[in-house]
Amino acid sequence: MQIRRKLEKIIEQHLFKGIEKKRAIVIYGPRQVGKTTLVKRLLEKHQEKSAFYNCDYADVQEKFAYKNAGQFDKLVRGLKLLVLDEAQRIENIGLVLKILVDSYPELQVVATGSSSFDLANKISEPLTGRKIELQLYPLSVGELMAGKNELEKTRLLLGLLRFGSYPVAVTSNEPDTEVYLKELVSSFLFKDVFSFQDLRKPELLIQLLRLLAFQVGQEVSYHELATQLKVDQLVIQRYLDLLEKSFVIFRLPAFSRNLRKEVARSRKIYFYDLGVRNTLIQNLNELKLRNDQGALWENFCLVERQKQMAYSLESANAYFWRTYDQKEIDYIEESKGKLAAYEFKWQAGGKVKEPKDFLRAYPGSSFSVVTNENYEKFVYTGKPGIGR
Repeated sequence: MQIRRKLEKIIEQHLFKGIEKKRAIVIYGPRQVGKTTLVKRLLEKHQEKSAFYNCDYADVQEKFAYKNAGQFDKLVRGLKLLVLDEAQRIENIGLVLKILVDSYPELQVVATGSSSFDLANKISEPLTGRKIELQLYPLSVGELMAGKNELEKTRLLLGLLRFGSYPVAVTSNEPDTEVYLKELVSSFLFKDVFSFQDLRKPELLIQLLRLLAFQVGQEVSYHELATQLKVDQLVIQRYLDLLEKSFVIFRLPAFSRNLRKEVARSRKIYFYDLGVRNTLIQNLNELKLRNDQGALWENFCLVERQKQMAYSLESANAYFWRTYDQKEIDYIEESKGKLAAYEFKWQAGGKVKEPKDFLRAYPGSSFSVVTNENYEKFVYTGKPGIGR
């Protein structure tokens, strides 16, 4: 089953822009998310005068090493499109890309990387003004639901909440998916984090992730995590930063502007993929057998909205909201000076109270409830239907 990725269209819009607007296109995303498949589709469309190199191979790393820049002409002469897959493996990749962009006016360079803390750090200064950075996520609702009827959408949604949306997980049968996810979590997903030069306690990383997996949808205390794992808070913060930059988790800060009783210095942590989260806690059971339906639904809606906004080139500030007297809002989106508040409820029909304190404190803001009946409208537009 071939699934058209939304990022493909965005990349196409940036290809072959001419000398004055020419940029290297850098695609980030976790391992196994489909970056190689995506760039090979580009190569199929532009077969003439194109080349693909897997930079995991030592001989490729040697060919494109900065010390061999004088021989690049032999590699790229006559090419229009050059793809360097897992480009962070090349030493001094930032300078290498700069030379390729500056020295070969007709050449379009596309580079992929599975760890933003690695590749981004290496290219940020040399490629200032010479790059376009894009992120590829696990498969999105928009990519998966296209052309599906309502029954197919329902079945697919139940699978996404259990097994996540990595391409192999979506396209395999259930037993194979479970095996794949265990292998992904144990062998592939954290490879770049484990290989990071200053990571001294890889076992601590897995312990931390398991604690976070049980706390999806809840506020996370760095102090409590540090106490449970018997390490310093700075170690926790550093590991969280690495996990975020390797596309395993993302953080949602607290919103606070007007009310003295608003919680300001707190955060929630979510997973980019629920299959990874569920595998970490060893629970891939059907939804009807679980007691974490609310947490799964909240995580799912948030990450799908994030994917949609990224692929539609939209931006907004994202938060959650809580007061010290325990009034809460799951998600707040701030865009163009307006605030939109959302509550996530897996099943439609339950009673939900409007957050009157929030709506009074922030005139002009809106409130919506996102359920399994209207989530697609929320994901695509941010407007599932105002109020209840």
